[in-house]
Amino acid sequence: MRPSFLQLAALALTSIVPGIVTAQADAGASLADLRRMSARFAPTPLVVDTSALSSADRKALVKLIEAARIVDELYLDQVWSGNAAEYTRLRADQSPLGRARLHYFWFSKGPWAELDGFKAFVPGVPARKPLGAAFYPEGMTTADFDAWVATLSPAAAEQAKGFYSVIRPATGCATARCYQSVPYSEAYKDRLGRIGALLREAAALTGNASLKRFLTTRADAFASNDYYESDVAWMDLDAPLDITIGPYETYTDELYGYKAAFEAYVNIRDDRETAKLGFFGKHLQELEDNLPEDPQYRNAKLGALSPIRVVNQVISAGDGAHNITTAAYNLPNDDRVVQEKGSKRVMLKNVQEAKFRQILAPIGARVLTAPTRKYLSFDWFFTHILAHELMHGLGPHQITVDHRATNPRLELKNLYAPIEEAKADVTGLWALQYMLDHAKAMQLHQVIVVGPDSERELYTTYLASMFRVLRFGPIEAHGRGMAMQINFLIDHGALHTSAGGEFEIDYERIKDAFRDLDHALLTAEARGDAAAADRLLKSGAIRPEVQAALDRLQDLPTDIEPQLITADAIAPRPK
Repeated sequence: MRPSFLQLAALALTSIVPGIVTAQADAGASLADLRRMSARFAPTPLVVDTSALSSADRKALVKLIEAARIVDELYLDQVWSGNAAEYTRLRADQSPLGRARLHYFWFSKGPWAELDGFKAFVPGVPARKPLGAAFYPEGMTTADFDAWVATLSPAAAEQAKGFYSVIRPATGCATARCYQSVPYSEAYKDRLGRIGALLREAAALTGNASLKRFLTTRADAFASNDYYESDVAWMDLDAPLDITIGPYETYTDELYGYKAAFEAYVNIRDDRETAKLGFFGKHLQELEDNLPEDPQYRNAKLGALSPIRVVNQVISAGDGAHNITTAAYNLPNDDRVVQEKGSKRVMLKNVQEAKFRQILAPIGARVLTAPTRKYLSFDWFFTHILAHELMHGLGPHQITVDHRATNPRLELKNLYAPIEEAKADVTGLWALQYMLDHAKAMQLHQVIVVGPDSERELYTTYLASMFRVLRFGPIEAHGRGMAMQINFLIDHGALHTSAGGEFEIDYERIKDAFRDLDHALLTAEARGDAAAADRLLKSGAIRPEVQAALDRLQDLPTDIEPQLITADAIAPRPK
């Protein structure tokens, strides 16, 4: 729901453009440039075990993969009206340069490189992705849109600004600047009809009632343009086949952020990690009752937490399959559904594992001493990610400041996001340490392999992950919070560098350091203390020894490029 740092950086490069860019690109990127651009993303096979699925669900899976592939086509149309023609042209060019262009075009879902500020890499196209993508008429400015909306009734204005409509020139209009809203159900009728038919076929095949309900109601929504009932059904989805499909995020619409882009994720539920979540859930009140904060700030009774699903991705498509690979998502975005049902976090375990193997492990090899890096562990990496998500629900939420009922977000304002992200990180570490300290009583072995090196694996893996986040700069919430954390550890003697500039951990001091930091973060939130939050974050300037380590990572891939091995074997992509 919130843009990543890379998306924000791309927006920052282009936000001064007042309307749609129409200048044409130059000769485009060279073959060497395209190879360098592609090298930022490590090709990574995604293989998923489908053997536990019923025979009916395996047949349904074929239909869902086919539906996701049509979402790719639909999203290309949403990004730019010229995408279909450009894709056809690039496919006809069998030269090495032509094949490189086609590869990066499909990876980017258009002829613009997002990591390079949406700069065009093929000739003959607009020099930059249109800010309004294909949601608005070519050349439409914000002034044009605002002037037109001012003439509409409240209901028509709401539709014009809504998630599920495109704006098109009106026919038979006397003025040059006259527009109309066209619902997605009409604008994309053919493709949505094909997707809906496949969803109904899958619904008829599966024996899972919640999946059947979601697929049927989502197919209905594609025809009616009303997504409420199917969003509610998606929140209740609990099936071995886990699917997300439809219009959700609005980042593609850079003009206003009004219009939702189509995406799809076809996943298989991870029962082992789901059991781990259930175990954690049973102990959340115990963790809350022992948080490293003054007892007066603890919640005597926790409220309901948003659901979390752990899955393995078979295929992603559309807005979910370009540039930086999504490793988790939090939906839906419809306020009506969020108020009624909350939101749901979906964690893509195999994507996280791929990022660990291709990105985090090489980072660890560069920034950690040899005796330290041997403790890197994917299990603890992913377990901490789960703990991070759960810890957002612990700690201060409703507080009192100067006899006023309020909450930390209102009091900390723009400081809240980095403080809260750091709090979730650090409290997640504290919670896992608490569980390790009480492993026998809690029977932690039921869900986690606990060994003599578990603590070292937890903290070592987290340290490598800190550098992974810091690579994107201390600007957005996660980066600011992470820079503050690493400096806190250095100041408290929990981290120090070797003669070669590599980092190693004092495993005795690091536990107390994180506990002290957690106390500071929780207390700042509990008191709504913006001054304390500001002091913590101002300590987060990147220090020379940290920057030197980051400099050694510049040639490592930025992210992965998934190779959909299982999806291609089950339902090959049309040639």
